[in-house]
Amino acid sequence: MLLANCTTENTDHLANLRRLVGGRWVVLAVLAQLIMMGPGLLEIPVPQVPLLGIVAIAGFFNAFAQWRIARSKTASAGELFSHLLFDIGLLSAIVFLSGGAANPLVSLLLPPVAIAALTLPARCVTIIVSVAIAAYSLLMVYYLPLPMADATRATRIHLGGMWLIFVVSAVLIGWLIVRTTRVIRARDAELATAREQALRDERIMAMGTLAAGAAHELGTPLGTMALLAGELANDASLSAPVREDIALLRQQIGVCKEIITGLSRRAGAERLESAPLQPADRWLDQLRQHWHAARPQASSRLIIASDGDAPEIVADPRLEQAVLNLLNNAANATPIPLELRLAWATSDICIDIRDRGPGFPPDVLAEGGRSSFPPHERGSGVGLMLTRSAIEQLGGTLTLSNPEEGGALVRIELPRKQP
Repeated sequence: MLLANCTTENTDHLANLRRLVGGRWVVLAVLAQLIMMGPGLLEIPVPQVPLLGIVAIAGFFNAFAQWRIARSKTASAGELFSHLLFDIGLLSAIVFLSGGAANPLVSLLLPPVAIAALTLPARCVTIIVSVAIAAYSLLMVYYLPLPMADATRATRIHLGGMWLIFVVSAVLIGWLIVRTTRVIRARDAELATAREQALRDERIMAMGTLAAGAAHELGTPLGTMALLAGELANDASLSAPVREDIALLRQQIGVCKEIITGLSRRAGAERLESAPLQPADRWLDQLRQHWHAARPQASSRLIIASDGDAPEIVADPRLEQAVLNLLNNAANATPIPLELRLAWATSDICIDIRDRGPGFPPDVLAEGGRSSFPPHERGSGVGLMLTRSAIEQLGGTLTLSNPEEGGALVRIELPRKQP
């Protein structure tokens, strides 16, 4: 039961294990240097062969651990737990052969405790702390003493060693805490972004439900309007200009009915995954013509900025509605013809929509469709938020900018193979 919480697996434990293995190489290298050079420099007799043998065993263990984690995608808390126990055992063995608890190296028992406290469950931390305390306590009683006749010199060396090990321990613990807190902050930021996205998707879903209901209710008044417009068109007493206006009215009613029919179908049983593939240039031009049918007063031109055959794109209704929203926003900003630019590369498709209006306000650029604004003359209200959500659902990105030469630029980048 005590070790039950030490067996869970995740990628965080693997990252921590990689850092631990990398740091252990540094510690082993420093220990090997101290064992080989310390006796000559400090004139302290130590059993070099057993100590170097322990370092060599630890090196083989660390090499195997590095080989193992290089081929793993996850690691359990139990693996990290066992590595920390190994480190405590390694340091205890070295300290046992080099003076026991009087050896300043005994302070290196603290970093494994700090690592455990930052990365392992509470029960595992309790075991690590208990083992470290037990090891320190035993080393106060059981150890191989170092023969040093000059007590004053031994005290100076001990104090100098304590200072050095304190510095090393402080640096290691500080580095571990900084790295761990940075990872925690990054994870918290990811969780906050995910929660914000979930709330935005929930809000958009509610809007979609309301839109589907509104589409159903608008069918009857539009049918009545179409019937009355048809009767007016058959009135022979009307003048030619009036007949032209009635014809335009009937055409616009037909567009509205097509939009509502499509909206109801998309909100029903139609699967978005069944959307057909079309060449991107043909799809965008057809969508532009459909938009012109709904807004005959607007004008635009399509520029193909890449050579060769256009890649195929999924004619997803969400993407179509997103582009229509952006075209409407741009047309609301200025009567000057809009510019649509289509380009593609090996991995993505880029659609630019540019107008020559006043550009995006600073608050719209800052939010970029992540939250809704009250509708206004530039058309950057809730439609922009719906547009960003639709594009992100398809694996793409939406970028807003105000070019130096004036106007506003919206860029849609989509993967060539959309989800």
